[in-house]
Amino acid sequence: MNNLSSFRRSAGLARQIGFAVALASGTALLAVPGFTGAAYAQKKKKDEQEAPKAAYTEAFVKAYQPIETALKAPTPDVAALKPQILALIPLANTPDEKSATGAMMYNSGIIGKDPALQLQGADLMISSGKLPSEEAGRFNVVASQLAAQLKQYEKARAYLQTAIDLKYTAQGVTPTDLHINLADLYLSEGRSVDGLKVLSDVIAARKAEGAPVDQRIYQRGVKLAYDDQIVPQVYEFSRNWVADFPTTDNWRDAINITRNLNDFDAPVMLDLLRLGKQVGALKEKNDYITYIESADTRRLPAEVKAVIDEANAKGVIPKGSDSWVEEQAKMANGLVAEDRTALPVLERDANAPTAQLRTVLAAGEAFLSHSEYAKAAVFYQKALGMPGADRNLLHTRLGIAQIGLGQIDAARETLGKVEGPRALVAQLWAAYAGQKAPVATGGAATGI
Repeated sequence: MNNLSSFRRSAGLARQIGFAVALASGTALLAVPGFTGAAYAQKKKKDEQEAPKAAYTEAFVKAYQPIETALKAPTPDVAALKPQILALIPLANTPDEKSATGAMMYNSGIIGKDPALQLQGADLMISSGKLPSEEAGRFNVVASQLAAQLKQYEKARAYLQTAIDLKYTAQGVTPTDLHINLADLYLSEGRSVDGLKVLSDVIAARKAEGAPVDQRIYQRGVKLAYDDQIVPQVYEFSRNWVADFPTTDNWRDAINITRNLNDFDAPVMLDLLRLGKQVGALKEKNDYITYIESADTRRLPAEVKAVIDEANAKGVIPKGSDSWVEEQAKMANGLVAEDRTALPVLERDANAPTAQLRTVLAAGEAFLSHSEYAKAAVFYQKALGMPGADRNLLHTRLGIAQIGLGQIDAARETLGKVEGPRALVAQLWAAYAGQKAPVATGGAATGI
């Protein structure tokens, strides 16, 4: 199996950071209200019709204060006090009473290491409507983490979605962190497909807004889909990833994902590795060995020679270090001149009105291997109109030739016609085409 580089290293970081920040923010005790202020004093006014409605009822205060006193002890016994704390819930009828009860339960849950009680308190504070707007998002994140800790995943997702809707952010907590955590909550239940949909919806929404997509969304999606081998999502995420972030490492991962999850025959593998060479993603000895085997030195000596020269120059396969590669290099060097000399004859034969498919295809293959894209494109187009043609192979290689000519729109249209196993390779080539700046489409080869 080929190595996957960048996304394996970084895809999990956002999740770890997000959880750490949220949990840390949920372990500090809250200040809870006393009942000596103006709000409670208002209840004592004689003319209650003129006085504002009291924030706390007398029955609630009477039940609340003894518990509050007990909790202020140096080592309060939260487990013993829990029935009394829970008994406050039916007495808490006003928003302020719900908020005070929730804060007490939340603090008691921290002191007594009772996450269920802490969650219940957070929920009561949230539902009270008394949390300041800047705190509502934070408490929904904390509640989400507590619910996840208790394996109440549906509830955890609901809290987290509320935090996202409130556009909550904090130091070390970004919208990307929240969306990745939301996806991971599905993963915790083994619902990877649903988690991937969260991430793909974020990508779609950002693109609809014309806004950039955080690379970590792609990284998390690729890793999640690859680890569980979820197709076609793994290919969609990796293609979109390299389209937006076309680094060499990202391209290498996208190509190796496609390579690892499929058993391609030599012609398909050749086109995948051709792309790998273009984007600088061939880094290991096995990459070059497979390329040489797929190209076949006797058929495409010029291309094999170029691949071996690159492997030698990079030090991936130093000269003299591998006897088989040395043998292929010697063969390629001996055949290149002969192969190039034969091109005019092959071109003449392929252009003849009586030319057979085999000859026309051979001409296209030969000219493509020599980077003569204009001539290769002509013969691939001709072959497409002949009976028995492998249209998927021809569309793939015609698309490659069109990219070499700078005919980007035509290349993407051509590659979009490829079906079957080759479609995965063609789609990666189409993503690569999207990164190429359009150039004049003359007859001379421009290089890919």
